[in-house]
Amino acid sequence: VDMRTLVHDVPPQDVISRDNVSVKVNAVIYYRVVDAVRAVVQVENYMAATSQLAQTTLRSVLGKHELDEMLQERDKLNKDVQEILDSQTEAWGIKVSNVEIKHVDVAPEMIRAIAKQAEAERERRAKIISAEGEQQAATKLAEAASILATSAGAMDLRYLNALQEIATDRTNTIVFPFSLRDIADQFRR
Repeated sequence: VDMRTLVHDVPPQDVISRDNVSVKVNAVIYYRVVDAVRAVVQVENYMAATSQLAQTTLRSVLGKHELDEMLQERDKLNKDVQEILDSQTEAWGIKVSNVEIKHVDVAPEMIRAIAKQAEAERERRAKIISAEGEQQAATKLAEAASILATSAGAMDLRYLNALQEIATDRTNTIVFPFSLRDIADQFRR
């Protein structure tokens, strides 16, 4: 029995994540025989048994997580799989020292679906931001209208500002009408 650390590639496993995304995951495990007698007596073929256990454990652990977690928390998942494998192979005289998830491959159609979902989420956020901006603008316009309605001088100032803006274009002819206040005063008399 070889007592050195052995490296075993776990073949790609089909995993369905907690958020129902189908992925293919493969990993590599590092293990060694620490008790040759148990490795021979307790299990028929410790290499095949360790490989099969690694495959089922990988599917089981990763199936409890969402795709984002699989992609972002790989170190934690490696540790979880390693601890489970190590505790279960201990009876066989095997020490699993490390597990490394190599690839988490998402099917191309799922990548497109995820991209569409992300785009829809960005559009939703943009609409919310736009609506909030419109609401703030409407509030400010209402405040400005209230101020202009209660202050005659403010309305005259606004009138002069509008004339100044019109006057910046030299091609326009400006006709100065009576101010609205003067017209209103004429009707009151």
